[in-house]
Amino acid sequence: MVGAGSWGTTVASLACANAPTVLWARHDAVVSSIRQSRSNLDYLPGVELPAELEATSDLDEAVAGADLVVMAVPSHGFRGVFGALAPSMAAGTPVLSLTKGLEQGSQLRMTQIVEQVRPGTVTGMLTGPNLASEVVAGQPTAALVAIPDESLATWIQGLLMSPTFRVYTSPDVIGCEIAGASKNVLAVAAGISDGLGFGDNTRAALITRGLAEMGRLGVALGADPLTFAGLAGVGDLVATCTSHRSRNRTVGFALGSGRSLEEILAEMRMVAEGVKTARPVVELAAVHGIELPIAAEVVAVIDGTRTPSAAMAELMLRPATAELPHEAAARRVATGRQPV
Repeated sequence: MVGAGSWGTTVASLACANAPTVLWARHDAVVSSIRQSRSNLDYLPGVELPAELEATSDLDEAVAGADLVVMAVPSHGFRGVFGALAPSMAAGTPVLSLTKGLEQGSQLRMTQIVEQVRPGTVTGMLTGPNLASEVVAGQPTAALVAIPDESLATWIQGLLMSPTFRVYTSPDVIGCEIAGASKNVLAVAAGISDGLGFGDNTRAALITRGLAEMGRLGVALGADPLTFAGLAGVGDLVATCTSHRSRNRTVGFALGSGRSLEEILAEMRMVAEGVKTARPVVELAAVHGIELPIAAEVVAVIDGTRTPSAAMAELMLRPATAELPHEAAARRVATGRQPV
């Protein structure tokens, strides 16, 4: 497990119940805390970690001989860390990403970065409505392993399953990665709405229209539309847009309340991926001719070119349109098919 933030530490704690697991942390102090007091005070205060979980700050030691490398590194540091550890990986070692974001500049998904750095690597991601503090506390939830190799997906499923953490499998890596990146941006939007004092109707409208945005982009890239109706899509979107534990919603709420982005980020220990991923998501959509109005307004607020209240007004004053393209709606009526 490469990355000892709250989610990386949580997933490592799940895995070590079923297989020997080594957690890599950048800072020696975190490693010492895990080894000596079985705690990660910086990211999971008050949580006792399993005695079986090993920790190291040596990348080579962490990945040497591993049957699976799990990357829990923020998107802006993903390429650098993976590039540093790749030479120490055994040939054929698969990689599972926990990172829900896109690389700035390239707009690449994390699995695409893995394939660039180490061609031929089988790679996928773990996603779903999974707030680390609730998972590590043993509250029931579900997750999704998206990886193209079915037997490998089943093996990882068994590695991470627990009585309170139910894992499903999917081959749709593209859909899961686009959903994971997009939902963080949309959670910033939901937080802005809450910070402005708007209520449940506004939040529900943002979530629903945001789901349409992530689906449009994902399908344009080759994703399965059904992915966005599942754990990776609507499940993760609802959790991230509504929970007070969501870092991205927290950033949005503070922005909507009138605070500056610089002040907000200076107070945060953990990364809010939606801040760095908003622009790459909009840029990627533009390349494919896809319009993402909500994500575009999040970019404008983050950049400081539009106030939160002006951004909300801009969304409400967009030209009137149909919820579904008329041609698609007519086809569904004619065939008896219902939208998903």
